Amino acid sequence: MKCIINRKAQFSASHRYWLPELSEAENWQRFDVCTRTPGHGHNYVLFVSMAGELDEYGMVLNLSDVKHVIKKEVTSQLDFSYLNDAWPEFQQTLPTTENIARVIWHRLADHLPLIRIQLFEHPQLWADYLGNGMEAYLTIATHFSAAHRLARPDLSYEDNCEIYGKCARPNGHGHNYHLEVTVKGEIDPRTGMIVELVALQKAIEDHVVEPFDHTFLNKDIPYFAEVVPTAENIAAHIANLLKQPIRDMGAQLHKVKLIESPNNSCEIYAADLEPADASNQKNESVLMPV
Repeated sequence: MKCIINRKAQFSASHRYWLPELSEAENWQRFDVCTRTPGHGHNYVLFVSMAGELDEYGMVLNLSDVKHVIKKEVTSQLDFSYLNDAWPEFQQTLPTTENIARVIWHRLADHLPLIRIQLFEHPQLWADYLGNGMEAYLTIATHFSAAHRLARPDLSYEDNCEIYGKCARPNGHGHNYHLEVTVKGEIDPRTGMIVELVALQKAIEDHVVEPFDHTFLNKDIPYFAEVVPTAENIAAHIANLLKQPIRDMGAQLHKVKLIESPNNSCEIYAADLEPADASNQKNESVLMPV
């Protein structure tokens, strides 16, 4: 029987984003405060995912052995280090979150049956690397607060209550929405980035957080005048808003995850998106409990 196992590890390190071939102004435009010398630090959280058949002892691998491999090959070398100088791989390609994940994969690949490296730089920024050349995934997490009412305008109040329950009450209710936007693309061999982080953060802020935050979605966002602002429809609309701006940056939108409450979340994959249409109530989505 095949099984996937995961091992968590941690290390603390500093890094700096700076390309000597660029001017100071150009570095600041690309990397913003991450250009400051002598650098800044993070408490990195690493998840190593492996797959294999269960052995006679009921294990894919002895996790004690896995722990020692990760420590020897990765964390003992990176912990309390300045990443730009820690490994030769970071001399040519900056130690961005996605590039660190890629390099860790290659450091461990000869020792463990890897299927994924996931590296959290902090709780709002992480990368996934699956061993596909220079392709990687980068996720930014953010939040906004908004109210909504779940009710179709073509149905009676009684019918809406039958479908949506308390969420159909006429004055609406609110949530602190947690939003995760995942992009995928090729890691630039010089900058180490899938997409310029500053530009991606600005796109999410300009297209989603600023217009959605502290609104009554049904009344303040024109799209939801006719489309019921369920978590699924909100996530699909966000994905449609971000798809082209992210493409213009040279990357692809991969997934939007919207957490409405501790009990409810949904995920929209960009590959499943239909063309944006305010009259279209059908969106490919998965509603998942957290």
